Amino acid sequence: MARIAALEAPYTDEVADQLTSMMPAGVPPIGLFRTFVKNLPMTRAMQPWGSYELGRDLSLSLRDREIVIDRTCACCGCEYEWGVHVAFFAERAGLDGPQVTSLTHGSASDPCWVDERDRVLIDAVDELHERSDLSDETWARVAGVFGEAECLDLLLLAGWYRAISYVARGARVDLEPGAPRFADVRPR
Repeated sequence: MARIAALEAPYTDEVADQLTSMMPAGVPPIGLFRTFVKNLPMTRAMQPWGSYELGRDLSLSLRDREIVIDRTCACCGCEYEWGVHVAFFAERAGLDGPQVTSLTHGSASDPCWVDERDRVLIDAVDELHERSDLSDETWARVAGVFGEAECLDLLLLAGWYRAISYVARGARVDLEPGAPRFADVRPR
C-alpha cells in the first residue's frame, strides 16, 4: 500500500501541464510521476535531469542505458521502476527474455551475455551498488570499453536510478497495472 498516494485526476492546470510534459504524447501519467507532483517544485527541478537521462543527449546507447537502469533497479529491489522500464524499453533496447531474467536475478557471467560491453555494464552496476565505488580493475574494464563522457553518464545514471528506486520503494508507489513483476522473470 502506498505511503504517499499518487495524485488522481482531475488535476489542476499546473499539475496537468507538468504531468503532460513528463510523458510521451497520449500516454497517461505513471504513478511515480503522479506521486512526484505532490511536491511540484521538486518535480520541476528533477525534470531536466530525468529528461537528459532518458534523452538522446545521453552518451550511452538505449541498450546500455536500459541495462544500467534495469540492473540498478533490480539490485535495489525496486520492482516498480524495473517493471516500467522492462515494459516500455526492453524490447526496443534489444533485451531478450533470458537477458531480462539475468538482469533481475543473475549475473554478467550468465551465458546470455556474449558482448563484453554488456558484461562490463552489469559488473559496474553491481560494484557500484555494493560498494558505491569501482575497483581499479573494474574501472579499467569500463574505461577500456567506454569513453570518458560515457563513463560519467554510466556513473550518474546508476546513481540517479538508485535515487529513483529509493523514492519508489520508500513511498511504496503502487505497481503499474500490466507492468511485469520480478516473479514473471524467475530463472527456470
